[in-house]
Amino acid sequence: MTEIELLYALALQHVPNIGDITAKKLIAHCGSAEAVLKEKKQNLLKIDGIGQVVLKELSKSHHLKDAENEMKFIASNNIKVSYFEEDNYPEKLKHCIDGPILLFQSGHIDLSKQPIISIVGTRKITTSGVAFCEDLIEQLTVYNPIIVSGFAYGTDITAHKAAMKHDLQTVACLAHGLNQIYPKVHKKYMVDMEKNGGFLSDFWSTDSFDRNNFLKRNRVIAGLSSATVVIESAEKGGSLVTADIANSYNRDVFAVPGRPTDSQSIGCNNLIKHQKAHMLTTPLDVPYILNWELEDVSKPAVQKQLFVELDASEKLIFNYLKDLEQQQLDSIALHCELPIFKVASLLLSMELKGVVRPLPGKLFELI
Repeated sequence: MTEIELLYALALQHVPNIGDITAKKLIAHCGSAEAVLKEKKQNLLKIDGIGQVVLKELSKSHHLKDAENEMKFIASNNIKVSYFEEDNYPEKLKHCIDGPILLFQSGHIDLSKQPIISIVGTRKITTSGVAFCEDLIEQLTVYNPIIVSGFAYGTDITAHKAAMKHDLQTVACLAHGLNQIYPKVHKKYMVDMEKNGGFLSDFWSTDSFDRNNFLKRNRVIAGLSSATVVIESAEKGGSLVTADIANSYNRDVFAVPGRPTDSQSIGCNNLIKHQKAHMLTTPLDVPYILNWELEDVSKPAVQKQLFVELDASEKLIFNYLKDLEQQQLDSIALHCELPIFKVASLLLSMELKGVVRPLPGKLFELI
């Protein structure tokens, strides 16, 4: 993206009453952000949803001046910029109609390869919630996922810290510009965050700090990933907004169930009850439902005829599969007379040993 292209994209992003959906519509019609700002008013009025209020704001010259100042901030702070039509823009976010036209990032973020999940939840996370979140990330480490969250108190910072502990890339989506950090007490994590990932925002350095920004940034958290995990939530909360957005993007949502009397489990229980989320009772539910495959081929495969590394239950599954091409998890559990959750755990163990591999459609076969 050239400097002039960035200048006009920033200027368009800065215009009041023009959100990302309208901005993309204008760019598609005119060909570029520069063309939008230089187009004749009568031609813009032909575009559905564009009226005099928008045109009046578009014609104001200060947007370009403000964009120039923001470009200086970007350059002086070594901030990377992603434009929604370019290759460096997060792939999954490209498919979100209201994804930002511009994203600003600091650190060492690479969203191009690994599986990505977002982990959200209450700021008043309980001890059991912390334990589940930490265990979830520890058990998923073998898949090398990128952990996305919002850098807030409670669940967010728990997820980021657990990811850094296990050397996983972690990305914080901020509800303000990259010139500040909130909450300030989390500033001590910034250096490690930028070594293990970094920060993303679609807000300018001059944008006012507003609580509504937190709801707006939730679309980025949901849009970046293939799934959103809600650890704990009260009956109302920002994490439930993120879950709803993820559902609107046709992404998977997971929720950790809790006792009906636990105030911080009401939101998760409702998501499950209304079939807006998969029930997450074990970390292995995530790779199973998302059909993640292990890329670590450094572990030697076990010879099929030997069972020195297989326990009794694993041998039972092995014997069932050895004369069959492919079988679904449900069929394996039914034949072996084992609970589905235990079979999922056993299959993951056998996968790590190089005995079985997962296939699309929740199928498994021997290697």
